[in-house]
Amino acid sequence: MTVAVLALQGAFIEHEHMLKKLGVDTIELRQASDMQKDFDGIILPGGESTVQGKLLRDLGMFEPLREKILSGVPVLATCAGMILLAQDIARQDDTYLATIPVTVRRNAYGRQLGSFHTEENVAGIGQVPMTFVRAPYVDALHSDTAGNKPEILSVVLDRIVGIRYKNQLAFAFHPELDTDTRIHESFIEMIHNYLQ
Repeated sequence: MTVAVLALQGAFIEHEHMLKKLGVDTIELRQASDMQKDFDGIILPGGESTVQGKLLRDLGMFEPLREKILSGVPVLATCAGMILLAQDIARQDDTYLATIPVTVRRNAYGRQLGSFHTEENVAGIGQVPMTFVRAPYVDALHSDTAGNKPEILSVVLDRIVGIRYKNQLAFAFHPELDTDTRIHESFIEMIHNYLQ
């Protein structure tokens, strides 16, 4: 199994360390030719979504990445990655990959809660440590053309911070910044099921 980590900007190395700890090989997606390599899952890390979105377009990676995701390749998105996957972004006309039918709100917790740490439940996993850094949250769930909505996996302070839609997992926090590996393990299990 090989997981491709988008390595244009942001906290990608921490995801690579987490996967290495779990015995999973990684490659970095840095240019269009990397999209031709063999990989079984994709991680979209935290960072700055506007910068990542611009670089994906400038480097010719945007459409190949979107096609991979729409074809069913499992994705784990954290923080900025959640924004990249959202079909709508509150108070912003531009969107990015737009593969999950949700509206997200960027930098949604304001200055006082710009960064904070808590422990809350993630469906199917249990209580996990959560580190939020200028995090988004899901403002609204929408139905896709088949009438399916994303599944809510986690809520913090009455706000949706974890969702699953098809083979896409998106979290507003940074599981790669804590020692708990269960979210990455859950993602690896999703890849195993996809490969069967």
